[in-house]
Amino acid sequence: MGPDAVAIQAERLKSDGNDYFKRNRFGAAIDAYTEAITLCPSVPVYWTNRALCHLKRNDWTRLEEDSRKALELDYKSVKAHYLMGLALLRKAEYTEGIKQLERALDLGRGAEHGSSYMVETIWQELAKAKYLEWEHASTKRSWDLQSLKVTCEVALKERHSKEYILSEGFVDELERPQAECLDLLQHVFEKAAAADTPTEVPDYLCCKITLDIFRDPVITPSGVTYERAVILEHLQKVGKFDPITHEPLNASQLIPNLAIKAAVQAYLDEHGWAYKVCW
Repeated sequence: MGPDAVAIQAERLKSDGNDYFKRNRFGAAIDAYTEAITLCPSVPVYWTNRALCHLKRNDWTRLEEDSRKALELDYKSVKAHYLMGLALLRKAEYTEGIKQLERALDLGRGAEHGSSYMVETIWQELAKAKYLEWEHASTKRSWDLQSLKVTCEVALKERHSKEYILSEGFVDELERPQAECLDLLQHVFEKAAAADTPTEVPDYLCCKITLDIFRDPVITPSGVTYERAVILEHLQKVGKFDPITHEPLNASQLIPNLAIKAAVQAYLDEHGWAYKVCW
């Protein structure tokens, strides 16, 4: 069989795999993609398609293996980075998993024919991943703070107890400083724990239409900032005008709002994604 015939057969097998996948016959789909891979192992989409089947079957080890192979063949594959991120997150490797999802998001936004649905899906998974990362770190910090607080309280009480034994007759004077110290200690630890309390996102960091935090903010000539995907959908389905000011508006007039994008990133970095995300 010549190279062209091999490639054609591999594509047929991929098409068969796609049909099986749509019918939730993931085992059959895996077999078809595997045959395609055997014929043409250097085609990354065969690997990512098979990886998707592994995802559906919760086979995280094989998901990581196929995603990693796809990335070796095409490091700009949005789907491969996305799937690799999910596999790593399953192993609680939050830092590396988030890096993979961020790479997928960047590539997806920059793709000439990128899917807005895919970008939104990646964003949602990234939001959940960062929240899980924050929650994991927050839990550890909370335990460490509580342990330190108990140690400090015990040490403080022991100190005052020893002073009482050595200085009988000054009981009234010693009780008051101890209580004040315990109150101060409580205040210090409450303030330290406040950083791990979920917060509300400021209004100026949220799209006026979706009321959700900006992912890809763009500004109109009238000075209103919207989420890119949302305003583009409005222009296409509703009309070519600004939905708030009603001034005429075309897609070509939308400019990335880099200031808001930087402010969003700064907010997320500072607060550790410690807020509820709509997913």
